Amino acid sequence: MVVVIDSREQLSLDFSRWGDVSTETGMLTAGDYSLRGLEDKFALERKSIPDLVASITTGRERLIRELERLRGYEVKAIIVEGTLEQVARHEYRSRTSPESVLQTLAAWQIKYDCSTLWCGSSAGCAYMVRALGRHYLRDAQLRLKAVIKAHGEVVAA
Repeated sequence: MVVVIDSREQLSLDFSRWGDVSTETGMLTAGDYSLRGLEDKFALERKSIPDLVASITTGRERLIRELERLRGYEVKAIIVEGTLEQVARHEYRSRTSPESVLQTLAAWQIKYDCSTLWCGSSAGCAYMVRALGRHYLRDAQLRLKAVIKAHGEVVAA
């Protein structure tokens, strides 16, 4: 699997512990992580808790534009380097209440169909990128096999 890391990502996740993952840098239209050849279908937006809170408050319009770009994607999520409990305990520097942060994420789940995955750490985020990517690629392979079985292989002209 080839994970594409957005060129604007400052400190990328470490996938070196998995031999089945390689990475390349590219300019992604949406998200921070994608899969090569599927950049318009699979996107994960990574956030630390301080970045998440800032994106909900001062950077809200920018994040909403990002969520709107992701609407047509088959796989999209915000992966968080932290836990819901850290937000609930207000372990961040902002006057924004934990309730406001969590309710905003819940509303965006409904409005934009974009889940928030609490991964705990950067290692957890890397694990989730790999796991979601593997499952998505496996499903895509099964769908393709079903199409080929139903219609036969098509030879390009």
